[in-house]
Amino acid sequence: MAKAKTAYVCADCGAEHAKWQGQCVECGVWNTLSEIVVQPAAKAAGAARSGYAGAAGAAKVTRLASVVAVAEQRSATGIGELDRVLGGGLVTGSVVLIGGDPGIGKSTLLLQMLGAIGQRMRSLYVTGEESLAQVASRGQRLGIALDGLEALAETSIERILAEAMASRPEVLIIDSIQTIWTELLTAAPGSVSQVRESAARLVRFAKESGTSVFLVGHVTKEGGIAGPRVLEHMVDAVLYFEGESGSRFRVLRAFKNRFGAVNELGVFAMGDKGLREVPNPSAIFLSAHAQPTAGSAVMVTREGTRPLLVEVQALVDQSSLGNPRRVALGLEQNRLAMLLAVLHRHGGAAVYDQDVFVNVVGGIRVQETAADLPVLLAVLSSFRDRPLPDKTLAFGEVGLSGEIRPVPNGEERLREAATHGFRRAIVPKANAPKKTHIGELEVVGVSRLDEALAAGFNV
Repeated sequence: MAKAKTAYVCADCGAEHAKWQGQCVECGVWNTLSEIVVQPAAKAAGAARSGYAGAAGAAKVTRLASVVAVAEQRSATGIGELDRVLGGGLVTGSVVLIGGDPGIGKSTLLLQMLGAIGQRMRSLYVTGEESLAQVASRGQRLGIALDGLEALAETSIERILAEAMASRPEVLIIDSIQTIWTELLTAAPGSVSQVRESAARLVRFAKESGTSVFLVGHVTKEGGIAGPRVLEHMVDAVLYFEGESGSRFRVLRAFKNRFGAVNELGVFAMGDKGLREVPNPSAIFLSAHAQPTAGSAVMVTREGTRPLLVEVQALVDQSSLGNPRRVALGLEQNRLAMLLAVLHRHGGAAVYDQDVFVNVVGGIRVQETAADLPVLLAVLSSFRDRPLPDKTLAFGEVGLSGEIRPVPNGEERLREAATHGFRRAIVPKANAPKKTHIGELEVVGVSRLDEALAAGFNV
């Protein structure tokens, strides 16, 4: 028998190499090459069409102006926070990849979604890690009506697609993609070649049949989706399920979405009956202090289309090290170092011999520059051991020359703050409305860092 032709593919970027080497020449990452079996294109295409009908006809060049735009057909999942992250609901023929740490609640969320869909949409739950008895037991424990739900315990992609073609589900869940394998390859399940080929077969099936497919993915110790990076490029949406260890709150975040906004956020609370939606997430991200506390500042950030109130905490302490520590949780560490330099130069506070720790409460990761001003107010509050006035918040970008720059959607942020009973807001002057008050919220517009610090500490 002729020896099968093999190649080596990078698990990080998907680049193929003729022979094994320690470093991928495309992305420069070490020890990411794994062996795959290369098939002739005709053989692979024929095998792929054996499970379901292939695309009919040959493609031709078409003017985009003559293409009729078709509105996306969406279906509500019955879980509002999941619909928000998906961009308004399930899209026909879409493929969604959900990743997260073990035990975070990925399978629970999808099973609850199937229970919410109920009899409205025909569904199929494919489990490769659990038995049907375990899935049914979890469904009963969560109080889900199992009458209309169909499940399949299988790991062969050929048999899964055959069953899917027979039952024609509108929603197909694969839990998880790392357990699925194809008979075309000799590699072990979970290898780069098996994951990539199985995902490609499922993507083709989704596009040709109109079935909405959910793929559950394992994560690496760094927190990324395990398997080849091309897996994230093949799907329509990539969702990450996050949560602090020991906390009952879970955050579902969209990092890629071809049918909606990215960085959209859904918040859930884990209980004995599964995941429960949190309609007002700002309340859980704000600590209930009995009195104003030094080192704490509140800001309004935007996650997708939703404004959120979060608390930024800072601790400044005398350092016993020659190189003081700069630790940022939920913020970019390099930006923290830059802001401390601006605080020294334009705010008159020297913390170069102090350890500075900054944390965003609730496990939220703030990726926008609106956090600059509240971070500096929290740091200075801890450094001087002087709390900010009660019911005060701030947002704004701080430039290297000490100017306070505006941020998008300033008025919407202020309305959200007024809704939660805040009395004073320190914001960039360009974001300040013409009226100095929004309800009972007093808006103070500032253009320089020294003005913001004076407004924050009433000096």
